[in-house]
Amino acid sequence: MCAVYYYLGCQIPLVSIGNIILISVDRYVAICHPMHYPTRITVVRVKLCVFLCWLWYGLYSIFYIQDQIIHLIKPDKNVSCLGQCSIMFSYVTGVADLILTFIIPVTAIVVLYMRVFVVAVIQARSMRSHVTFVSIQHPSKVKPKRSELKAARTLGVLVFTYLLCFCPLYTFLDINLIDTSNQYLLTGLFYFNSCLNPVIYTLFYPWFRKAVKLIITLQILKPDSCETNML
Repeated sequence: MCAVYYYLGCQIPLVSIGNIILISVDRYVAICHPMHYPTRITVVRVKLCVFLCWLWYGLYSIFYIQDQIIHLIKPDKNVSCLGQCSIMFSYVTGVADLILTFIIPVTAIVVLYMRVFVVAVIQARSMRSHVTFVSIQHPSKVKPKRSELKAARTLGVLVFTYLLCFCPLYTFLDINLIDTSNQYLLTGLFYFNSCLNPVIYTLFYPWFRKAVKLIITLQILKPDSCETNML
């Protein structure tokens, strides 16, 4: 059971990270290359990417915890309960995990969303210039849109939440910097990110709310559910 516990505890948050990266790529192509979006982001490619994401992090989780699970029979300074499962990692494993599950994903997400934000701001300013010109002709009919503020808010919430949940654990994971109780707290914050992501998407994306509604009402089981317009 120790192996199952740590395997799921490793895989589920990592799959959440992978999903964020895939969504970042989707938004990047949709906003920065809208003309190529229908040909580059197809249903087949989306399914393939999601499958590869789950497969990669599933295999990575096995590699990450292999030969590292220790079922401690006798309590010591690192174990508070008799028979508690404990997991210990080598320095090389820790560094590899830091690079693969934190540095690379953070860099990819931040770079993609910054590109999206820059393009959104440029488009919003272009629209504002057009609105300003039209408003001179029809001042009572046109109101300027604040698309850049919405893009900035969405970008800020997504990136800030991700960093807030992941940075503390990777920063203070050294056993010399935090005690056991604080380590549990930071680990819980790490897992909490997977819980916050659906909340963020529900608040900012109407299509996500519609998708959740289809799942809860079991309409997703209907044969024609794949053709439902989510926009």
